[in-house]
Amino acid sequence: MGITHADFFRIIPRALGGKAYKKTSAKVTLNDGDKRLEITLGPERTRKIALMEIPACDVRLEFSGYTDAEREAALDLFDLMFQKGGG
Repeated sequence: MGITHADFFRIIPRALGGKAYKKTSAKVTLNDGDKRLEITLGPERTRKIALMEIPACDVRLEFSGYTDAEREAALDLFDLMFQKGGG
């Protein structure tokens, strides 16, 4: 993702629909009954494209106990909250 850890942690509450979660320096864990979502952030780096420098880090989402529909809904919300617009 084109994001810093600070920006990720600023946005993640909305991306999780306001549900309570646990946070460490590079991980978010959401336990919701039998469902569990772990989001792990890789190291921050800079992606260079011509003269532009864009912050980036790998983001891994691991779902357990979710139905396919629940997983898709969670991913749709996650994607929507992390969209960046420009103009």
